Amino acid sequence: MKKFYFVMAAFLMTAIAFSQGTITGRVIDGELNDPLPGASVVVQGTTNGTSTDFDGKFTIEVSSNTGTLVVSYIGFVSKRIAFTSTGEIEQIVLQPDSEELDGVVVIGTGIIDLANDRQTPIAVSSIPAKLIQEKIGTQDVTMTLVNTPSVYVSGQAGGFGDSNMRVRGFDQDNTAFLLNGQPINGMEDGLMYWSNWSGMSDIANGIQIQRGLGSSKLAISSVGGTVNFVTKATEMEQGGFAYATIANDDYIKTTAGYNTGISEKGFGLSVMLTHWQGDGYNEGMFGEGQTYFISAGYRPNDSHNFNILLTGAPQFHDQNFRKPISDYLEYGKRYNNNWGVYNGEYITERRNFYHKPVANLNWDWNINSNTNLSTVLYASWGRGGGTGNLGNRIRTDEGRIDYNAIYAQNAQVTNGIGVNFGDEPAYITRSSMNLHSWYGMVTNFEKELSDNLTLNFGADLRTYYGEHFRVVSDFHGLNGWREDIRLLDQNNDHQPYGSFGTYKSSLATESYRPSAWAATFESYPEEQKTDYSNDERISYGGLFTQLEYATNQFSAFFQGSISNQSHQRFDHYQYADQYLINGTSAQWTGEPLPAGITDGVDSEKVNNFGYNAKGGFSYNPSEEHSFYVNTGYYSRQPYHDNIYLNFTNAINPLTENEKILGLEAGYGFTSSIFSANLNLYRTSWKDRVVTNSNFDDNDVLTYNTTFGAEQLHSGVEVDFKLRPTNDLSFNGFASLGDWIYKGASLTRVSDENRNILSEEVEDYDGGKVGGAAQFSGGLGAVYRIGEMLSLDADYRFYDKLYANVGAIKDNLELPSFSILDAGVTFTVPVGAMKTKSIKLRANVNNLLDTEYISESSTANFVEAGDETYDGLNVSNQVYFGFGTTWNLTLRYDF
Repeated sequence: MKKFYFVMAAFLMTAIAFSQGTITGRVIDGELNDPLPGASVVVQGTTNGTSTDFDGKFTIEVSSNTGTLVVSYIGFVSKRIAFTSTGEIEQIVLQPDSEELDGVVVIGTGIIDLANDRQTPIAVSSIPAKLIQEKIGTQDVTMTLVNTPSVYVSGQAGGFGDSNMRVRGFDQDNTAFLLNGQPINGMEDGLMYWSNWSGMSDIANGIQIQRGLGSSKLAISSVGGTVNFVTKATEMEQGGFAYATIANDDYIKTTAGYNTGISEKGFGLSVMLTHWQGDGYNEGMFGEGQTYFISAGYRPNDSHNFNILLTGAPQFHDQNFRKPISDYLEYGKRYNNNWGVYNGEYITERRNFYHKPVANLNWDWNINSNTNLSTVLYASWGRGGGTGNLGNRIRTDEGRIDYNAIYAQNAQVTNGIGVNFGDEPAYITRSSMNLHSWYGMVTNFEKELSDNLTLNFGADLRTYYGEHFRVVSDFHGLNGWREDIRLLDQNNDHQPYGSFGTYKSSLATESYRPSAWAATFESYPEEQKTDYSNDERISYGGLFTQLEYATNQFSAFFQGSISNQSHQRFDHYQYADQYLINGTSAQWTGEPLPAGITDGVDSEKVNNFGYNAKGGFSYNPSEEHSFYVNTGYYSRQPYHDNIYLNFTNAINPLTENEKILGLEAGYGFTSSIFSANLNLYRTSWKDRVVTNSNFDDNDVLTYNTTFGAEQLHSGVEVDFKLRPTNDLSFNGFASLGDWIYKGASLTRVSDENRNILSEEVEDYDGGKVGGAAQFSGGLGAVYRIGEMLSLDADYRFYDKLYANVGAIKDNLELPSFSILDAGVTFTVPVGAMKTKSIKLRANVNNLLDTEYISESSTANFVEAGDETYDGLNVSNQVYFGFGTTWNLTLRYDF
């Protein structure tokens, strides 16, 4: 250990150098001739860098009179400027490039970990605001990433905002998503619900996906990758925009925004408001929503920059679920069985409604020329849920909901009080509510120890309180709804008491409209909740650090983090203080409860410690060539939903941290007209444990635990960009993965003292991981015809797509398919200085109207006599992808 400290001390001492001079300059937009505030200026081969001010000016200290400055900015082509002396240099002009996302933003420079924040390369793809605005149309924001390697998006057929994005074969709970540096994956299960972020395409200044280990310093679970959404900050220049979009199936969207610009006293304000609505591609998929964005900035001097942001996207969308192929063949590819009519009026059984306002306060403090501190305080308040049925559903001959028959059924119920699982059939539409309050802070301190060595360290703190319950959204003619719920026994560690349990009776008489805006301000009394009611508190604290060394040809880094996560569950329903005695409801008075009754609400608190470590190095023999190798290890805590058993307060005694080991290497080539990247990766994911509890025939508590087989994901990725002329550019990608299950899965049955009662091993070795295409490739082109017109097209091909059914030895392979998208942009400059413009954009997605299956949740193979579709058993539950869709946008920038 003494030798290690000696080597580190020698390393630090030899790396430290003193400044030899100062270079000043100015960076401007080559298209508008305006200054570019927040542009990144770095001395090549070092970690020494700065950002331009409001006027595009910068000052940087250098340790040598010769060298090269690398200047970059979001949506512009980076430029290298050689210098042979210190002092002022000529004005630097950056040209816009819709295919690049380099540089940093004006706010959160130390929090938002974009790829160029680290010299050592990673597997990365970037999408700037211009490309997002042009190509998004009516699609989820995830669709902006489909033209990148190892990314597969499915599930849009479920409704607006219901897409699922997988990276390198890993689901969304194993990909980290960040908004301006703050984590936004669900803290309970790690999942993403894109309907909550329907306004992201309007407010994003850029999106960067870092596949694999990524560059984030936080203790986040980047198993598949990390996606950074960088939103707009307060704009430096005065101006605004307005646009309107129309699309297939009566879709319409209108947006307007305005920026005051930054005043002489350093204040500025940017606002935006959007409204959208549409019928949806499939039947019964109506949707409507808004997006609001308010950003206020204040820069009192060159050392401090503050920005406060508030944004949200309240929405509702009706949903469609996977169905057997046979249903689609009988009723059509747009068939949806989640809706019906009553007296000729449309009613849906499945509506998602949610409003999740997000606020953050950023503070960037440039302490001196080589030291800065960046901090973000953030909060979100989620309100909403999803509807479904309770009771006896009745369907028509076409399989849709027969609401006329349901109203007639409910009219026969005694006293109009429906009872779940009662003797008289009845039906209601319920809303499963999910309310949360989330507060957090991320802070990062950065110190340039020398021109070649930079140190970062910081903290990531979060606390989350969630509420889950059900209420009635529509009685359909009933006067009330009663649930007879089994209570849980305190003598069995809050486990279900089997057939000997007593019951609580609840009666709901109020209904609550399934609306995002209504849910934002609604209160829900406990006595009106039905079926379940439980809360949870999740708290997280993490520390992280990064050390990076860089020269002209070599760079190396180390990142490390530790974290502790605590969980507690509060059940207000299954452990309630109301119970039945001889069929009569009674209230607890403080006396000892009868056997089998408990007043317990709070679970035990669970604490889990985790950590990760990442490191790597790169070698650049010349400006055109670069090589890198990275590795990382994660010990990731289990999610909240895996800690508590069977939706009770019972703690799973067998969960443990998951172990993830990542290895990746790559090569990059860059020239004036061509650039390409080759990435190799191997990710091992072990120790996944899923446990549930049951009582056997003798009413003995047992635990059934499945120790998951290892997932091993390895593959190769290639992407390239070619610009033979200023008017013509090509981009392409290909990715080939081998995503399999390794070994076997052990299912163990044990008693509450952890004595093993039985074990069974199931072999999954070599089984294919489903849910994403293991081979994909694409080719895109953009052709600019003069200053006003451009044409573009993107072709993608998917193969080796398997059913999404979890660990299985022999998985079902779905048919391969290809998609062709095309677009045209017509721009007219307006005004004497041509600083304003009118833009007309048209997109056609799936131009060739390809019919394809995007996802299957079953793996039913064809047997003799089975009906088939494209080689598949028609009993498989699938989503069909959308056919041809189109959208048209008219935009005015002023």
